[in-house]
Amino acid sequence: MTSTVEPTIPGLDVSRETIQALERYEALVRRWTPAINLVAKSTVPAIWPRHILDSAQLFALAPATCLRWADLGSGGGFPGVVVAVLAKELRPAMHVTLVESDLRKATFLREAVRELELPASVISERIESLTPLHADVLSARALASLSDLLGFAERHLTQDGVCLFPKGERFADEINDARIAWDFDIDVQPSLSDGKAAILVIRNIHRVQN
Repeated sequence: MTSTVEPTIPGLDVSRETIQALERYEALVRRWTPAINLVAKSTVPAIWPRHILDSAQLFALAPATCLRWADLGSGGGFPGVVVAVLAKELRPAMHVTLVESDLRKATFLREAVRELELPASVISERIESLTPLHADVLSARALASLSDLLGFAERHLTQDGVCLFPKGERFADEINDARIAWDFDIDVQPSLSDGKAAILVIRNIHRVQN
């Protein structure tokens, strides 16, 4: 960390060991980003608040009973790797599946999982052709429109599962667009890292019957 402020995870009581694991992950992202663009270069100086804390807030919204978490389009591991680091301490029975079709990014994710000894695995396949994951929680950050994400959820989420989708300031428009094709229950949670953004907590997803 370049900051002199002791890093914390708001809303979660985690050990110093978990904070150190997240710091090691941050260092990995910084080291690999120049080669494979894991995060936008403009956000590299603010990886902790912009990416790590933004990802960590999803963990607190997940049901305590979650055993299988699937993160679609994991990219540089946000939120999937952060979730796996937190799960290692707080929910050791939970496993995180990181889905990333870009082979270079998948290689990075496997290195992060190996180095940090995380309860996670990496699948480098297309989401559409992947065998259903039967996830209790499904997450995706900056991957696709909400309507497309609900299509992925139909395939990969358990019947009683929950989606956690961070969205930017146009989240209300995405919700309205998605309702053309989908019925779903939604709880809009304010983002702790961006006052204009939100976390969409979605359950009971069904296609609209024409």
